[in-house]
Amino acid sequence: MSKFCSLFAKPFPIIGMIHVGALPGTPLYKGHMNKLISEAQAEANIYRKCGVDGVLVENMHDIPYIRPRDGLGPEITSAMTRVTLAVRETIPDIPCGVQILAGCNREALAVAKVCQLQFIRAEGFVFGHMADEGFTDACAGSLLRYRKQIDAEDVLVLTDIKKKHSSHAITSDVSITETAGAAEFFLSDGLIVTGSSTGASAEQGDLQALRAIGH
Repeated sequence: MSKFCSLFAKPFPIIGMIHVGALPGTPLYKGHMNKLISEAQAEANIYRKCGVDGVLVENMHDIPYIRPRDGLGPEITSAMTRVTLAVRETIPDIPCGVQILAGCNREALAVAKVCQLQFIRAEGFVFGHMADEGFTDACAGSLLRYRKQIDAEDVLVLTDIKKKHSSHAITSDVSITETAGAAEFFLSDGLIVTGSSTGASAEQGDLQALRAIGH
């Protein structure tokens, strides 16, 4: 976790989310790519004025989500590259990351590399789970090898554990602290703990348990 501490001055930084509008090829796309870019830049400026510790760009409105193996097209990766680069140029002094749904962690790393971002948010790093878009398998081994392959080791991989909008029945005998330990052992640069859905707070007991073991 030393890379995390060198990037953020706080152990629990405030990272503002930029939820990009629906991108080309998705059901809700309205045909206004330039508008998506300008809206993302405007949100970035708001976060800068509010003094956040970092910003994460995410394609939240590309519903229903699709996984890479099910046909995610290159248009999403290229569109996210364009939007994220604009955000990065707008707030060059704030750590910036990217997440591409659903589970498009390699694509996010590629975007982060070319846009000179500091981190990505990765789903399914350790232990598989059933998400609303289907099964998400563990990916730490292949993802970090890909990071090495494209010379992006300066890009931190922040990883969800017991991720929201997912069923974890298949790993119900693995506690959140054991999951965190596995993520650390598999070289995660930082952990993300969520509630059961977007907007829901994380369970206080989970946070206390992780804090007690030094995460």
